[in-house]
Amino acid sequence: MRYGYARVSSVGQNLDAQVKQLQEHQCNVIFQEKVSGRNKDNRLELKKLLDTVQKGETIIVTKLDRFARSTKDALATIELLNDKQVNLIVLNMGGDKVDTSTAIGKLMITVLSGIAEFEADMIKERQLEGIELAKQRGIYKGRPKRYTDKHKGLQHAIELYNKRDENKLTVNEISEITKVSRATLYRTVKEQ
Repeated sequence: MRYGYARVSSVGQNLDAQVKQLQEHQCNVIFQEKVSGRNKDNRLELKKLLDTVQKGETIIVTKLDRFARSTKDALATIELLNDKQVNLIVLNMGGDKVDTSTAIGKLMITVLSGIAEFEADMIKERQLEGIELAKQRGIYKGRPKRYTDKHKGLQHAIELYNKRDENKLTVNEISEITKVSRATLYRTVKEQ
């Protein structure tokens, strides 16, 4: 049995290209999910796949980063598959197909998963450096505020908050009425 696994990081992304590739490689069943790969516990379809696959079967993924987001994650999952005597085939590893049923395939997966994790860390580091430089130049302001002083719900919440002695409302009730979170309300009142 050949199982496929397709994953994208967010709901807005599309799985079609991965599914098509997996179908072209004769996957009998394809597990699909739209979830970030950072936390393995959130990947419920991957868990189902790992529970389903049996000795002698094969898992096929289009790219290693769809399957594992860190070297540690990749190596642990591959070790689990090796213990179950299940093969992993990665269709695109630098233009080549890698099969963990071979010694060179196991080595390549280990090396390339380390490189993939390094690359992800470097991207994050460069992003943080870019943000810091933008802040220094005064052009990065962060996420725009949801509630400005012109937001009617926030104005109403502050008004109700300031008249709590008269209206006998709790902060939770004010938040429920105005749909403004307690934290936002407290922060805004403190800033005033």
